[in-house]
Amino acid sequence: MKHEHAKTATQNACKLCNPLGACLAFRGIENCVPFLHGSQGCATYIRRYLISHYKEPIDIASSNFHEETAVFGGSHNLKIGLKNVSEQYKPEVIGVATTCLSETIGDDVPMILREYRKEFKNGSPMPILIHASTPSYQGSHIDGFHAAVHAAVKTLAVKGTQQELINLFPNMVSPADLRHLKEIFGDFGVPVMVLPDYSQTMDGGPWGEYHRIPPGGTPASAITLAGSAKASIEFSSTLEASKSAAEYLKEAFGIPTHRLCLPIGIKESDKFFDLLETLTGKKLPEKYEDERRRLVDAYADGHKYVFEKKVILYGEEDLVIAMTVFLREIGMVPVLCASGGKSGLMKKRIAELVPDMDELGIKVREGVDFVDIEDEAKILQPDFLIGNSKGYTMSRKNNIPLLRLGFPIHDRFGGQRMHHLGYRGTQELFDRIVNTVIEQRQNASSIGYTYM
Repeated sequence: MKHEHAKTATQNACKLCNPLGACLAFRGIENCVPFLHGSQGCATYIRRYLISHYKEPIDIASSNFHEETAVFGGSHNLKIGLKNVSEQYKPEVIGVATTCLSETIGDDVPMILREYRKEFKNGSPMPILIHASTPSYQGSHIDGFHAAVHAAVKTLAVKGTQQELINLFPNMVSPADLRHLKEIFGDFGVPVMVLPDYSQTMDGGPWGEYHRIPPGGTPASAITLAGSAKASIEFSSTLEASKSAAEYLKEAFGIPTHRLCLPIGIKESDKFFDLLETLTGKKLPEKYEDERRRLVDAYADGHKYVFEKKVILYGEEDLVIAMTVFLREIGMVPVLCASGGKSGLMKKRIAELVPDMDELGIKVREGVDFVDIEDEAKILQPDFLIGNSKGYTMSRKNNIPLLRLGFPIHDRFGGQRMHHLGYRGTQELFDRIVNTVIEQRQNASSIGYTYM
């Protein structure tokens, strides 16, 4: 007799918790300490995940909820925690993110922060307090990331005389990509405010002595100037306007907003560089012309290896959308595009960017876990998987090669130094994909190949 098992709960989520993304974003603000209003376990879990991927120490403060706090509220704990962090770390900014527990009991964090400012104002400089609401029972780590960025801009940006400044909200990309983006703006000769910028705080050099707060990050003063920029660029295809930092600046200060897909692949990178030419009035620097030409040549050289290969792709919605466009550009078929996110926009955006999606049989699933993805894999029989390390168990169990991409990458080294964006990042990504296909062929051969 066949027994049907109805799965009523997430078994292995294809996402991480909301405040994790907020802590990463706060880490991209100079002299900032991330602070979780909740239990110590939340801070420990998030520290473990971030350290394993970025290989950098990270302190995350906590208001340290316990049974009594959960019943009577965490106001006292939050105020004492902020006082202790201020005295011990002497930060310029404290980023306060909420957790499930503090959100569930209904702590009014903005009110508590106002009380704290009054009670502990003693004439000495008080850290800037930025509050982001990030309950884990809603959304995912990418929602917490955007919530922290939005909160930072809303707290700090002010209107001023317009400057030749561009705001860049790059999404949750690697430190290597952040460095590359800043290099691009530098080559165009235009000042840029990148938020967040954890290119150094989450991928720095060795220290001669321990830093409680590592150097690097976007200065609070630079975020203040965001209200005086000539334009904002935001890499996101699914972010709601009410949660968008760029849209807030447009509404509050009239700053034009340009929202793009993550610039992965030639087409999307062309859109990004074309926009920079328009905003700056300057021609694309020759070095990027060269990078584009080399990438086109690589597409031609590697096409025979990747053409019509079937892929299951999973991760954050914006990354999945950009990667889907790129995979179609190189002739691969993403038979399943999956995410734990629930914006409700992923399928629509992919359909807009990949018009032949239905003809190709591309399936799009939102709000899934890895059990769902594995069930699909048994039917779709992909050649390999593309996504983060959380898919390794599925890869091993079903003997499907996994190309690691995104966050978290816990079982390989150097995830924080992977490029994905622009012609340069696309080139590195394309090379990795082609080599994954070649390695699969070699491993599957009874005699092996020494020349491809």
